[in-house]
Amino acid sequence: MAINLQKGQRINLEKSNGAKLQNICVGINWGAIEKKGLFGLSKTKEAVDLDGSCAMFTEQKQLQEVVYFGNLRSKDNAVKHSGDDLTGDLNGNDGLDNEVITLDFSRLDANTNYVAFVLNSFRGHDFGTIPFASIRIYEGTPARVNEVFATYDIASGPGFAGHVSMVMGVFYKKNGEWKFNAIGEPTKDKKLQETVNTVAQNYL
Repeated sequence: MAINLQKGQRINLEKSNGAKLQNICVGINWGAIEKKGLFGLSKTKEAVDLDGSCAMFTEQKQLQEVVYFGNLRSKDNAVKHSGDDLTGDLNGNDGLDNEVITLDFSRLDANTNYVAFVLNSFRGHDFGTIPFASIRIYEGTPARVNEVFATYDIASGPGFAGHVSMVMGVFYKKNGEWKFNAIGEPTKDKKLQETVNTVAQNYL
């Protein structure tokens, strides 16, 4: 059963049977914007390009690498990106993730202490104008969901309107064990690099 995380809530990466989670997926699903035509008689769809990305940092908060649409796999093969979705769901919510980032903790570089997930609106579409946009963090693979343990709704969530960037959350290592900080905060940034810098300054 999913834990509907609140901002700032921290959880251990434990399954319901007590086993530690090893393979995590962060899935993002969103819709295209419906545009009314002349006199409101016809409707067209405006593509929305949201980009999920993952940044890895050392214990000293030094950036190691960013996995995003231009770099789909980390050097240690621990983080993989499904590829860039440029449009969102054009025909309504199909319930499927448009982009998925997978994380295998067992493959992570030993010096990696933080793994942060962020979301940016590539063309600058305000989160508040997108008809639906949800994030889920779950155990499994892009093709199989075993157990969802965190969900966010950013299209209708308070505080996201007027923003084009957000920090979804940060996995962090403490005493040799991985934990998760559910951040869910919009930022004032416009570009991915700016958002990564904000993570390093404020959220590690």
